[in-house]
Amino acid sequence: MPKRVLIVGGVAGGMSAATRLRRLDEFADIVVFERGPFVSFANCGLPYHLGGEIADRGKLIVQSPQRLKQVFRLDVRANTEVVSIDRTAKTVTARNGISGEESVERYDDLILATGAAAVIPPTPGIRRPGHFTLRTIPDMDGVMEWLTKHPAKTALVLGGGFIGLEAAEQLHRRGLSVTVIEKNPQVLTPLDPEMASHVQIELKKHGVRLELSNPVERFEDSSVGASIAVLANGTRIPADVVIVGVGVRPESKLAKDAGLEIGTSGGVKVNSRLQTSDPHIWAAGDVIEVTHGVTGTPAVIPLGGPANRQGRIIADNIAGRESHYRGTLGTAVVRVFDVTAAVVGANETLLKKTGTPFQAVHLHPNSHAGYYPGAKPIALKVLFDPQSGKLLGAQAVGEDGVDKRMDVLATALFAGMTIDDLAELELCYAPPFGSAKDPINLAGMAAQNVTDGMVTVAQWHEVPALVAAGAVVVDVREPGERDGGIIPGSLSIPLGDLRDRLAELPKEQELLVHCASGQRSYNACRVLTQHGFKCRNLTGSFKTWKAANS
Repeated sequence: MPKRVLIVGGVAGGMSAATRLRRLDEFADIVVFERGPFVSFANCGLPYHLGGEIADRGKLIVQSPQRLKQVFRLDVRANTEVVSIDRTAKTVTARNGISGEESVERYDDLILATGAAAVIPPTPGIRRPGHFTLRTIPDMDGVMEWLTKHPAKTALVLGGGFIGLEAAEQLHRRGLSVTVIEKNPQVLTPLDPEMASHVQIELKKHGVRLELSNPVERFEDSSVGASIAVLANGTRIPADVVIVGVGVRPESKLAKDAGLEIGTSGGVKVNSRLQTSDPHIWAAGDVIEVTHGVTGTPAVIPLGGPANRQGRIIADNIAGRESHYRGTLGTAVVRVFDVTAAVVGANETLLKKTGTPFQAVHLHPNSHAGYYPGAKPIALKVLFDPQSGKLLGAQAVGEDGVDKRMDVLATALFAGMTIDDLAELELCYAPPFGSAKDPINLAGMAAQNVTDGMVTVAQWHEVPALVAAGAVVVDVREPGERDGGIIPGSLSIPLGDLRDRLAELPKEQELLVHCASGQRSYNACRVLTQHGFKCRNLTGSFKTWKAANS
């Protein structure tokens, strides 16, 4: 008898499992159940249809059930929800969402790829016409229909995560006045605050209103638009359309009802082969709890790339090819108007939470050779183990070259590389593409200077405490650069004058030195240290400090 494999859920995890399994086993009986009408679609592309960048809605539909049957001989049942699992009998009960008809289906192996559902917070008045999530094609269609029937001038986006900011950008592209409301003190919480600040500056630059640490207390009726949001501080914001993008949670109810083990994060618990607590039931995608690739802690990290790989691994194991999932690093990228923000690995918050020792360096290199036209600065942060130098995480924001660098850093992190490896990497160089010392190399070198004891660094958030303890802030930029802003109380001594003005500096107090980005202040610290001064270099220097305090 051919093996019968049932898959609950399509899109990334489910469909990658189905198609990979067919390539491995021509004779398996593979049935895919999808609760919605679309079994294979590009949910990451949904916001871009709102703004017209992806004009053709059909481009978002990757495969139809008919095509999947024709090419892969898959039995795809759209609009059909699996409502229960009988683990003893190894059957599921499926209900057709249109006819209501139910059927009981046998399986040898069952794959759960039920994904995650958009979180709708219990805010009074949040469920009403004109309020939408943006998770599926029907969600997107609902927004488009509303905007067509109710010409909108104002939009409110609840949540400053990846989807929220993509939606905000695209609604702005449609000509709407956009407000983003985020309950946290920053957008994009996978980034550390000083890195997210660069994105916030970009949003404000384009006229997007930000309300941070100021959540919605309730939504009230509006005689004109969708609703009026009343914020915690009493501010009232009318909106013609509202997008709720506060996050997602695993759709684990089916698994939980079947008695499968659920992890502490709310996702279905799986082993490295992606088996659940029942060896005949597997799970992939946003529904599962993964192991964080840096800290080893359990986490839910909903990303398309890992979901596809997980589906492939499950298919391999069902077909008898031993395969293991090695954890999720959380590599992610988003475009917000003219800047790109990207992250991989652990941020400071996670490292502190898990008690992982770390050190961080900031730098602001150009995307390619500065003398070649079009070079743009990249705000780059690298986190590493202060003893071993092992890479722990990285973040970057800039107008050009961010995705390229983050892909290199993600590869380095996956391979277990150190900051010494980053310094030695041989990367592409020609003036239009990079520099002889690529930003990756420079990050490794800056980190090496810390671990080698060449310099002691201070982080932007440490400045107030250091000053309170008696540190003197020394600005080694040129006088004209201070016109663009200063750290209050700083002493101005340009780097070129430093050796001649050492007598002006107190040897009994610590010196906190900065320039624009950190390179000149590193050189200054080397001079000062060798002359007997106690010195710290403000990593990322004024650019990082200014962004963090904007």
